[in-house]
Amino acid sequence: MKRRAGFRVFAYLFTFIVILYVAVFMNTPYIVYQPGSASEVAPMIKVENADPEEKGVFMMTTVSASYANVALLVASLFNPNSEIISKETRLQDKTVQEYAAQQVYYMSSSQSSAVESAYRAAGVPYADVIDYLFVFSVPDTANKGQFKPGDKIISVDGKTVPDPAALSTLLSGYHVGDKVTVRLHRGDKELSEQVALVEVKDKADSPARPGLGVMIGAVQKVEPEQKGKAVSFASTDVGGPSAGLMFTLEIYNRLTPGDLTKGHRIAGTGTMDADGNVGAIGGVKHKIVAADRKHAEIFFVPEKNYEEAKKKADQIGTDMKLVKVKTLDDALAYLKELPVTP
Repeated sequence: MKRRAGFRVFAYLFTFIVILYVAVFMNTPYIVYQPGSASEVAPMIKVENADPEEKGVFMMTTVSASYANVALLVASLFNPNSEIISKETRLQDKTVQEYAAQQVYYMSSSQSSAVESAYRAAGVPYADVIDYLFVFSVPDTANKGQFKPGDKIISVDGKTVPDPAALSTLLSGYHVGDKVTVRLHRGDKELSEQVALVEVKDKADSPARPGLGVMIGAVQKVEPEQKGKAVSFASTDVGGPSAGLMFTLEIYNRLTPGDLTKGHRIAGTGTMDADGNVGAIGGVKHKIVAADRKHAEIFFVPEKNYEEAKKKADQIGTDMKLVKVKTLDDALAYLKELPVTP
């Protein structure tokens, strides 16, 4: 009897462990999207000699994306604000690391475009300069040990490489198989790697040339031509380009006299290009919920996302006013007519 009771306890314990593993630790091929945050952008941005007047807030909105376990998938079935998609739909042909690096790149590009658009609207002369080269992916297996998606290339054999053309020109003096010393920034560390050059082609019918075997992009920064107007950003864990509009509004508000917020809580989303055009984004229905939870009074939404945003706003019964915008000028015109809160 004791042996049978002991076996029963062991069976129960084993079953519990299996269920726990399946529910919590076992990966599934799905991602769950939910409302993320609505965060004030003011702490993320520093503007030299900024106009300090700002009684309200500008908020960027995000979508929470979680690689789902079974427990999260089940819970999401009962959550009207959850959306389940396949990993393949999100990642396409990228690895998780490559996708994350791409989102970091998009955020950096979004910040540069926001600065440029705000400078242009505020009449501040500026110049575009390349800040660094960014590694998107490492498709060549020969150099996967030396590079990681998200690396920043500082120099090659002691020479700075300010843009992709300069890197190509530098490597043209070497041969495939030659080793070069590459200095990198990876996170908060600086590394030095010995990299064997591999054969690369710009196009299928292009002549072969020596290269690092990585996919790179140039990250630009925007510098004012007059001192005392520089803009910089704090580090953030948020990726993607969709905070562009709200970054631009915050920067413009500090570059110019007066307070565009007029004491209101203003959220929004939308990409921003250098010409001040507001682009469509993904996940707007989740961002509407995030903004409502933070008691936003106004939500700027790209024109192409308006119908989806309006449907979700009506569904949750929010009092938040949705404002459709195509350009930065549309948002500025609305804010300039906005009454000051009592």
